[in-house]
Amino acid sequence: MSVNNILEMSPGSNNLGKVEIAPEVIEVIAGIAASEVEGVAQMRGNFASGVVERLGKKIHGKGVKVELLEEGIKVDIYCVMKFGVSIPNVAQGIQDNIRQALLDMTALETVEINVHVVGIQFENSSQEPEIEDEM
Repeated sequence: MSVNNILEMSPGSNNLGKVEIAPEVIEVIAGIAASEVEGVAQMRGNFASGVVERLGKKIHGKGVKVELLEEGIKVDIYCVMKFGVSIPNVAQGIQDNIRQALLDMTALETVEINVHVVGIQFENSSQEPEIEDEM
């Protein structure tokens, strides 16, 4: 690992050059992998990411924090679950999906994948109360 927080991969058998992966790339991969799991309503973002998404740009790395440690990669996922799902099962699915996606796309192993459930999203069954006009 280099000093400027870019993950430098070791060259393979063909010494054609080096490959560097920015932590933002790992955040995007983990964010998409977590969003694909059934039961995840949304990823937690901040005010700025909410404004940007309302303007039409999708932010795939929101709700994901990546730390590059000497032992490997530590990923923290902050998500909102759908009401009625089994949180331990969905969290396990998130961990498995992220681990597999990072392994497939970057050949990197993760040390920790911590899932933080920050909310529950209920069904939007808001029915407008009917108002009868008395004339």
